[in-house]
Amino acid sequence: MALNKYLDVSPEVAQALAEGRPVVALESTIISHGMPYPQNVETALAVERIIRENGAVPATIAIIGGRLKAGCSKEEIEHLGRAGTSVAKASRRDLAVLCARGQDGATTVTTTMIIAHMAGIKVFATGGIGGVHRGAETTMDISADLEELAHTPVMVVCAGAKSILDLGLTLEYLETHGVPVLGFGTSELPAFYTRHSGFQVDYRVDTPEELAAAFRASLELGFDGGMLVANPIPEEYSMDPAVINTAISEALAQAKANGIHGKETTPFLLAKVKELTGGDSLDSNIQLVFNNARVAAKTAACLVK
Repeated sequence: MALNKYLDVSPEVAQALAEGRPVVALESTIISHGMPYPQNVETALAVERIIRENGAVPATIAIIGGRLKAGCSKEEIEHLGRAGTSVAKASRRDLAVLCARGQDGATTVTTTMIIAHMAGIKVFATGGIGGVHRGAETTMDISADLEELAHTPVMVVCAGAKSILDLGLTLEYLETHGVPVLGFGTSELPAFYTRHSGFQVDYRVDTPEELAAAFRASLELGFDGGMLVANPIPEEYSMDPAVINTAISEALAQAKANGIHGKETTPFLLAKVKELTGGDSLDSNIQLVFNNARVAAKTAACLVK
């Protein structure tokens, strides 16, 4: 199946889509840039297993040798995990050059949405989305994830926006671009490592059936944009906001002192927060991804009914 000359859809994913079965897209930046080897590969395969256990087919998205992959093999996931940060972190601006050069790329939220949409996959599970960075009023550092949500009709299930960001401005930006933010079992935007941020989402939704119905209506209305589902980290893995916010403040100060900016900012901050929390943030990160995978798979199953 090749809907685009640069796109390869794995046989399993192509068959599931042809038969109208649920498919959930997964990003690959979490493999290459999100955690160390071999934990990154173990986590990626565990997420795929959770998708299957909840009734859907996983499609890990990546760029391998200039090919856009909708569905990676275990060998390709292993390759990305071992290569780590030497793999390009690919946003929309990088796709054409990586394809032209035949290079590898790990997909962000933005590029996972693009490739999922090309392949016909409507639901995507990730950790947290990018957003408006703190200090963006002077740096203009705003994640391309927000623009993509405004233009690409894919439902993104996440644990909110990473708490290294300005969450209030992130919600304002999404509102301006007409992106609905639905809280799954909550009226509050979760802040990735913690369940609470103090900022309200647009709508609270309590079942996968309701999520699927809302997104189906969006598609049938012909809207171009996506839909953001904010699914809080499970209570038992939620971190103390005081601990995580102290770590984030220190990490931000170090990033500024070291002149870190642009696409290097988020990996630097997450690594620093992990170091400052003694690894607790990485454990929380893994558990929230597992939780998002479950909700995404159940919602994808409802969407195809």
